[in-house]
Amino acid sequence: MTDMGFIPDDKDLNKSFRPARDGDSPVPPDDESFFAGADPLAEYEDVSDAPNRLTETEDRQEMRDSTADESDAPDGRTVYEESLVEDAVAIAAAQKRDLDTSKPLLKITDLSVAFESSTGMVPAVREANLTIYPGQTVAIVGESGSGKSTTAAAIIGLLPGTGKVTGGSIEFDGEDLAKLGPKDWVKYRGSEIGMVPQDPMTNLNPVWRIGSQVKEALTANNVVPRSERGQRVADLLEEAGLPDAPRRAKQYPHEFSGGMRQRALIAIGLAAHPKLLIADEPTSALDVTVQKRILNHLATMTAEMGTAVLFITHDLGLAAERAEQLIVMHRGRVVESGAALDILQNPQHPYTQRLVAAAPSLASKRIISAHERGVQTTEEELTGTGAGATSTEEIVRVENLVKEFEVRGAKGEEKILRAVNDVTFGVRTGTTMAIVGESGSGKSTVANIILNLLDPTSGKVFLRGHDLATLGRKELFDLRRTLQVVFQNPYGSLDPMYSVFRIVEEPLRVHGVGNKKERLARVAELLDLVSLPRSAMRRYPNELSGGQRQRVAIARALALKPEVVVLDEAVSALDVLVQNQSLNLLNDLQAELDLTYLFITHDLAVVRLIADDVVVMENGKVVEAASSEQLFANPKQPYTQELISAVPGHSIPLGIG
Repeated sequence: MTDMGFIPDDKDLNKSFRPARDGDSPVPPDDESFFAGADPLAEYEDVSDAPNRLTETEDRQEMRDSTADESDAPDGRTVYEESLVEDAVAIAAAQKRDLDTSKPLLKITDLSVAFESSTGMVPAVREANLTIYPGQTVAIVGESGSGKSTTAAAIIGLLPGTGKVTGGSIEFDGEDLAKLGPKDWVKYRGSEIGMVPQDPMTNLNPVWRIGSQVKEALTANNVVPRSERGQRVADLLEEAGLPDAPRRAKQYPHEFSGGMRQRALIAIGLAAHPKLLIADEPTSALDVTVQKRILNHLATMTAEMGTAVLFITHDLGLAAERAEQLIVMHRGRVVESGAALDILQNPQHPYTQRLVAAAPSLASKRIISAHERGVQTTEEELTGTGAGATSTEEIVRVENLVKEFEVRGAKGEEKILRAVNDVTFGVRTGTTMAIVGESGSGKSTVANIILNLLDPTSGKVFLRGHDLATLGRKELFDLRRTLQVVFQNPYGSLDPMYSVFRIVEEPLRVHGVGNKKERLARVAELLDLVSLPRSAMRRYPNELSGGQRQRVAIARALALKPEVVVLDEAVSALDVLVQNQSLNLLNDLQAELDLTYLFITHDLAVVRLIADDVVVMENGKVVEAASSEQLFANPKQPYTQELISAVPGHSIPLGIG
């Protein structure tokens, strides 16, 4: 049988493997497996022994139960206040490790990094300076392309492709890392400098069990004797907040939720107790509640170990809540640095000022503070048509909606998964209705049923009083002109082989709107509407930035002059500045075209900016529904309260009011 496992390049690791031979079983013999026979985490000989994969709901509940004490800081402290306590704990722990906390652990001086291209060297980092002391947490903030991840990659010697350090120094514990050769890096990676990358699904080997991948880190860094590695794997997974570690270690990455995969990466990154941990956007793809729990746990673990943390993020609110020092990067340069609270309360550089103004988490807090002071409406609230205060007519009505899916391979009661359970709500004409909830809550399923992309098991959807279930094929085709959608990932929803003109023109052509000349004029008009130059018609999706691609998706959705636009996580994958521009664009379009939005999201900070009404979903059910103002001022359900408290930056004292 062919060995499908990934063979690491390390010579030490290669000794644990031999080429596959005829008659080999899928699991290597005990003497050659990462999991020895006496190991408590021994690989399963029989697939039937493997643990059952939990459903998304069971998975999340188990995680919530196991980390219940991580949701809030002890003694009533906020996340921000607790981060200050953990900084002090980390410094004390660093001193116990005989680290001199008065001397920098990492000192970057005039660092320059460039990538070789066909036209010469392209600079990515320009004379950057940064200092981290033992036990300290420092965050680098900036939009995509600012150089923050490139700086982190240079620190650990993992610059991609043709990237190279072209100037400056990276002093770590007295050694200039910029001068190290390939073999010299073995001493530092993992054992001295750990890393938690951004996307766990692409950074975990899909054909290796989780325990094997944690054990690889222990083996490569020779952390504990071979006989103790199995137990150490269990300990690390438990410390990372994964319940029932021996069972979890025997599962594969696809059997974990996103939050659990991220915890596995944290266990790998901290396996050798490094002096510095680089966390590169470690929770950007996760729900805010899961993000809060994981970052709380990461802060506790690193504080107890005395490990310094370099935190990379594009969210200024999240960075300020978690780090004592901030570094703001823009176009490869450090434009501002200092104490996190000082930068938030008094940003000096124009770019930092834009970041502070654009971050939804901070804007949400400013709106809440203004309302507490008696201000009715702030400039930051995107009120669209202004119909939120006056509209009474419902354009969309959902009644007793139920959607069940059959779970392949399951038996009995587990064979049916009820993704949507008796959901009822109405969307008022000219307003923005937000459906909020964690992944798996059923919000996107509801949106797909409204769009008639899924048939409900029971219940009804009405558009202007007409039951969509009674419509014939032609009427459903015409319905597409009334209901349009903008998806989360514009790069995935735009055909890479189509030009921008063809993408935006396609719905016009499919519905027989106008002749070629009229369609060209309409596409030009739509590009003007979304603030894209008409020259973009000739471009392809891969030639556009993420924000520009999303503008193309919005233009396509508006081509047929719809009344209702469903926005399914339409801004969640964008940087805060681009996200802010997209939200303002959507607001302006709503006011100009009298649109109704159904906004699907997990981010309550964004909801506070744009929504008139909010429906909160959990496990397929509506647990709370109210106006945005009422929901944020007086959330009634514990789940809603948890979602609001998990908004990054919620606990930061901004010094306003």
